[in-house]
Amino acid sequence: MSWASAIIDGLTREWGVDHPLVLGLLALALLPLLGSVFRRGPVPAVALVPTDPLSRILSAVLCLAGMAAIAALVLGLAGLHRREQSVEREGTGAHLVLLLDRSSSMDNNFADRAPTGDQESKSAAAKRLLAQFVARRPHDRIAVAAFSTSPMPVLPLTDHHEVVDAAIDAIDRPGLAFTDVGRGLALAFSSFAGDTAEASRAVLLVSDGAALIDRRVQEALRDAAARTPVHLYWLFLRSRGARGIFDVPPPGEDTPQANPERHLHLFLQSLRLPYRAFEATSPQAVAEAIAEIDRQETRPIRYFERIPRQDLAGPAFALAGVLVALLLGAKLAERRLAPASAARAAIPTDMRRAA
Repeated sequence: MSWASAIIDGLTREWGVDHPLVLGLLALALLPLLGSVFRRGPVPAVALVPTDPLSRILSAVLCLAGMAAIAALVLGLAGLHRREQSVEREGTGAHLVLLLDRSSSMDNNFADRAPTGDQESKSAAAKRLLAQFVARRPHDRIAVAAFSTSPMPVLPLTDHHEVVDAAIDAIDRPGLAFTDVGRGLALAFSSFAGDTAEASRAVLLVSDGAALIDRRVQEALRDAAARTPVHLYWLFLRSRGARGIFDVPPPGEDTPQANPERHLHLFLQSLRLPYRAFEATSPQAVAEAIAEIDRQETRPIRYFERIPRQDLAGPAFALAGVLVALLLGAKLAERRLAPASAARAAIPTDMRRAA
């Protein structure tokens, strides 16, 4: 590829017009080279004209201004614009999947009762704090998934955070009865299937409970964890008075049926992934846990910033207007040279006699 074609390719990749045929009028920009709107005064001999660099510079400037004014008008009429682009940037962040529990127990407050007055339900607190979490991480790509009786894909990995905000805004809608966290986790891991970027990946599970995970689902999760290395966080919204995931029950009571949350915690530890669990029994504790996760997931990341199309017809017309005003001012400032007879009459009589 020659240098000329490379320049043309670069220009057409970044710049464009809505009406290409109008560009044919750019030939009119040569008119100021062929003639001038300013008066030309006859001179008997060019040798009689004194050297005037300032006049030559002004003449060249006015000629270029006329050419630029015509070109700007044509580009404005053609609809000049800069095309939409994606620019690679470097920042800090991660690719995250928010896995949200949509079971009916999330509609209760942390005392496991229906919220009254100014009390927040667990889902409302999670919604508010996750929205703040996403707002602090402008460079993340985020997916949203939910689970209840069955897993529900909500949003694939995206850098459009306004869509993520809308998905988070819906998590406090009335939930369903059951908590199928196993298939929910399988859905979260599968969200990274097409993600080939070299970025930190993390799954944030937000749930207030757990249920037994089928052995086949456990094997599928172990296989997915081996194929898709991620950082795994569980934000356990524990109701006050309920057993915690770190509490060791008395002998004979430590069974998956009696303590499903603790055994989910033990299972997640067995996946051989970077895993961390947080227990929260109040909105303040949820905020502290999310802040800690925010600090953990701050690694270098490459991302693409989308720059929207920029219309330049308005600036082109504005430039043409300024240049035309300059030319108009120069035309109004033009003065005709006085004829020789008038110049002679302006000489005082006594000076003429002396001459």
